[in-house]
Amino acid sequence: MEPKPSPFIQIEPVLPSSDIERDIYWYEEKTGFMKMSGDHMYAVLRRDHLCFHLQWHADTVDDPLLGGSVMKIFVKDIQPLFEEFVGRGTISPEKLRLSTPWGTHEFGFYDQNKNAIFIVQDI
Repeated sequence: MEPKPSPFIQIEPVLPSSDIERDIYWYEEKTGFMKMSGDHMYAVLRRDHLCFHLQWHADTVDDPLLGGSVMKIFVKDIQPLFEEFVGRGTISPEKLRLSTPWGTHEFGFYDQNKNAIFIVQDI
């Protein structure tokens, strides 16, 4: 049986933020993702063909920030991005994990809301 074509086109995670303007600046400086649109409550950031969103939360009982979200960005060649992110000061050189037991090369970091961002290359 031939597999059916996937109905999925892309994925655009929405990460919580306690300060949209601060986080836009951080992502532009530290990751190269640039603001496409948004305001002080919601923003869309893009790099190449990848997008993700930031949504403001008050960090109250009724509107918790929570943090702890995880976004994995899969790439064809991790080395150029690793070098770029070290150069940006986003990560330190020892963060690159090569040949993990689960078959990847990867590195990760946290944004200012404690969301984990991983850059991953399948091997």
